[in-house]
Amino acid sequence: MEINIRKSDERVAVIGLGYVGLPLAVAFAKAGCHTIGIDLDIRKVKQINSGISYIPDVSTTDVAELVKKNHLVASNDYEMLRDRDAIFICVPTPYDAMRAPDLSFIVSAAESIEKCLKHGQIIVLQSTTFPGTTEEIVQPILERTGMKAGIDFDLAFSPERIDPGRADFTVKNTPKVVGGMTPEATARATALLAKIGAPVHPVSSPRAAEMTKLLENIFRSVNIALVNELARMSERMNLDMWEVINAAKTKPYGFMAFTPSAGVGGHCIGVDPYYLSWKAREYDFYTRFIELAAEVNQSMPFHVVSLIERALSANFKSMNGAKVLIIGVSFKRDIDDARNSPSERVMELLANRKAVVDYHDPYVPKFHIGPDVFHPQQRNFSSQPLTEELLKSADCVVIATGHKVIDYHFVVKHARAVVDTCNATEYVKSGREKIVKLGSGVCVTASAE
Repeated sequence: MEINIRKSDERVAVIGLGYVGLPLAVAFAKAGCHTIGIDLDIRKVKQINSGISYIPDVSTTDVAELVKKNHLVASNDYEMLRDRDAIFICVPTPYDAMRAPDLSFIVSAAESIEKCLKHGQIIVLQSTTFPGTTEEIVQPILERTGMKAGIDFDLAFSPERIDPGRADFTVKNTPKVVGGMTPEATARATALLAKIGAPVHPVSSPRAAEMTKLLENIFRSVNIALVNELARMSERMNLDMWEVINAAKTKPYGFMAFTPSAGVGGHCIGVDPYYLSWKAREYDFYTRFIELAAEVNQSMPFHVVSLIERALSANFKSMNGAKVLIIGVSFKRDIDDARNSPSERVMELLANRKAVVDYHDPYVPKFHIGPDVFHPQQRNFSSQPLTEELLKSADCVVIATGHKVIDYHFVVKHARAVVDTCNATEYVKSGREKIVKLGSGVCVTASAE
């Protein structure tokens, strides 16, 4: 199939308008491609068509300008895919309660494309998944039309590389990796993605591109697990792991700094290791090293609860009936994304121990825990104003996510006890005797009433 890339591929569709899809759609619209965003969430569709962005990494000004120029439009109607040259799939890929991949969103998107597929289109899967998904899941669905990949339409995989909250690396300048079903599909997808301005690195196949994304995130998972384990050891050895990390960072080669935390969150780092481990078992291969790292990271919320118990005990309080305030429920600082946040598990464990739990997060006004095996019923929370009264009323304040906008001097001054999981209190000098810090052997002492 010979396709003039320069003249075609100007009409783009992006399925899934979340943290990955909306930035991609805006980038293509800015590059001059008429872009349609497809999402079943009618609220998102209405906001975009009103010129409003609900993703902090995408400015409302950009969306409004592109909508006004008719370069960008949103819809929940898959029929609008029929006149598109290129279709990107940017839907979620979560796991289920047993940590098995949930590809239902990819399957649903592919089935919707199947009904509208036409000769000459290119389909690019961007959702993070295990090696083989493009060829084993998406391709057979699309070929139920009687058309064949590489002959009647092109098919490729290009992993998303979105780090929410970052302004230095965005969809426009972060290099892209592309692997097509055929060399022609790879070349076409490469030229298409080059339109948005980022360098593009082609690989030999969709499977190689899928594995690339997993390697990137498993690398982070393993290194986070390493430093989390060392942090717990440092507590026993009366060392401050944060001091050790800062010292190690002075080495100009051979070291990359990772920091301890209450656990991993977001859509990728906590999920991707299980996608690869699940797929590896098909080949009678067991990813023990990767699964051990995931196990360490999954255990961190339980360890945080043990630190809270230590802080409460120092003030002669039991967990039962204790008032615990969580600061930060997004999975990383300075963003509004709370997907798979370790704060959820911490709050569930506290509730199970009969603690009275509340939270404050300037970026996440609403939050919930459950339903799951740790908390069978869903419980909804609203972010509470961070006042002197709120801090003083809490038996323990837990800094789970270290948002920069929060005054930690103010927090420590008015709190009875503080558990710091992210070194947010690093520069707080007064009241340090009240702080239990993850990865540090310094213990809290009883505070004066």
